[in-house]
Amino acid sequence: MHPVQRSILFSAADRYGSLALFFVATAVLSRLLSPAEFGVYAVVSAVTAVIGASVQEFGGGNYLIQKRELSAEHVRSAFTITLGISAAIALLLFTLAGTLSDLFAEANLKTGIEVSALNFLLVPFSGTISALMRRDMKFGTLAICNFVAGAAVALVSIGLAMAGFSFMAPVWGAFAGNVALTLTLLASHRDFGALRPSLAEYREVVGFGLYSSGVSVINVFYNLAPQLFLARILGFASVGLYSRAITLTQVFDKLVTQVLTPVIMPAIVARRRAGEDLKAVYLDAIELLSAVHWPFLIFVAIMARPIIAIWLGETWLEVVPLVRLLCIANLAFFAACLSYPILVAVGSVRDALISSLISLPPSLLVIFGASFFGVEAVAASALLTLPFQATVAIYFIGRHLHFGPKDVFRALTRSGLVTAATTFGVASCAALAESGVLTSLAGLVLGMCAAALCWSLGLILTGHPLLRQVHLAVVGLARAAPRLRPSRSAL
Repeated sequence: MHPVQRSILFSAADRYGSLALFFVATAVLSRLLSPAEFGVYAVVSAVTAVIGASVQEFGGGNYLIQKRELSAEHVRSAFTITLGISAAIALLLFTLAGTLSDLFAEANLKTGIEVSALNFLLVPFSGTISALMRRDMKFGTLAICNFVAGAAVALVSIGLAMAGFSFMAPVWGAFAGNVALTLTLLASHRDFGALRPSLAEYREVVGFGLYSSGVSVINVFYNLAPQLFLARILGFASVGLYSRAITLTQVFDKLVTQVLTPVIMPAIVARRRAGEDLKAVYLDAIELLSAVHWPFLIFVAIMARPIIAIWLGETWLEVVPLVRLLCIANLAFFAACLSYPILVAVGSVRDALISSLISLPPSLLVIFGASFFGVEAVAASALLTLPFQATVAIYFIGRHLHFGPKDVFRALTRSGLVTAATTFGVASCAALAESGVLTSLAGLVLGMCAAALCWSLGLILTGHPLLRQVHLAVVGLARAAPRLRPSRSAL
């Protein structure tokens, strides 16, 4: 089996194991916590994520992965800088916790932010080791570590929610998961020499981190801004509804994109080193991704009501129109997971920052204005903002890889036809469920079967290249299955 395919397989095992835990935990917590309690937790997560976004990139994983020749001093310098920034951010969050809780008029935020700040003391260790494992394609070991962490999150969150800890249950659960992840990574890696303090290569680390962390901060703030705006203007119940809608909309990211993301950067960098044509790599990749991304989002949009009724419960049906709007808007993000890795691979991380600075501030203004008209208006604003952001990102990539709109259109044509076929099958089943002929569960199961059948027929009739990739993956898995086990050290 090709190393990239093997890595994707282990990454899939990692993400799907974590996703199963996430589905169970979300289903249970949605019945134990109210939308307002989920809203408070969402704001705690948003505040800490925005302030701490720079830690993820400033000397973090992408620097270590993209570095052509990586020495011990490079690793130690990246770790030392990340450690210093993480400690400073943890102290900053402790200091600002009271002020932030006053800003949102919610006293309970203070405790949540203080507990979340503890996570930053663990990030330098888990982030550095996981980046080195990703660089070396050790996704089997990572899968085990991440599954242990996911189990810790689910068990602690559910246990504390049942004990009456309210929104603090998932906050403590997230901290428990980070502790478990750090300990398992340290136990698996065992090379603590990389974690010794050093600033020998600080100039290079800082040079990359300034642009990379800038991209991360801007994008994280943009993604979480709707929740912050809604909390300040409409209240925490609206935040809870919007965050649940985002959770369902992003299931594709958890099923597919997050499986590929750990592999994409190392794989693209490796192809660049081998002298391959990145234009062909990019266009082939968006053709494959769109053939899965678009049908999946259409399925979720059409079947939103039965999905929410079964997964989250009847009390959350208010999010149905939000989910549908966000799914349609996210159709524009078929290539989002490729944008940053491609620009880094061609040595233009600066353009990734410029692209974000062009597209995100106007989008934030649109979202802010929409927040005064309600949570549904915020979701509807994505119909304008997401296509605009996608267009800007593809434009910058096209400048470097020398392709235009016609090339993108040709690459997406067959995926569009496959999506149309899938839509026809799913819509028929949704109509039966909406009319009451079928129960929610029966309608959802029948819709999944119809979607799978129509999607497969669409791939066959259009001769989509995804068919060949699926065939190669199945054959490779069948041949390599007896050997698909992590090394003893991972166990």
